[in-house]
Amino acid sequence: MAFALLLGCCAAATAQDARIYRCGNEYTNNPAVAKQRDCKLMEGGNVTIVQGTRAGGGGGGNATPVVTAPPSAARIDNDQQRARDADARAILENELRRAQLRQAELQKEYNNGEPERMGSETRNYQKYLDRVAELKASIARNDSDMEGIRRELARLQSR
Repeated sequence: MAFALLLGCCAAATAQDARIYRCGNEYTNNPAVAKQRDCKLMEGGNVTIVQGTRAGGGGGGNATPVVTAPPSAARIDNDQQRARDADARAILENELRRAQLRQAELQKEYNNGEPERMGSETRNYQKYLDRVAELKASIARNDSDMEGIRRELARLQSR
């Protein structure tokens, strides 16, 4: 049993005694490769290497890849595209009108931060404050939605 323990300790010491060589941004534990590529022996602690992904493209960090349709993709003629754009514009304008009506309703109910109290809110002031906060958040959310729709409409009209 002592022999097995001694053999296990020697194997662990040998595994940690492996030499690591640095060849630029690459590492190796093969002395022949290290000598051939003129690598430097790493001294000190353990080396952990995590394989990363390679950056695509060559220009720079903010290069945008060009996306093209495959040759088998169906082409849409100009008339059909104009019709689709007109449909999209009509849908967006309808959504904007609904959002504006909803905003008017919310503003009326909000009453400049002082909406009328409802039944149980007369006895529970916190309920009233929660409803006021929810109305304010709804107004802000709806306003943000309207701005997004307006941006989409502007994008469609700039084509």
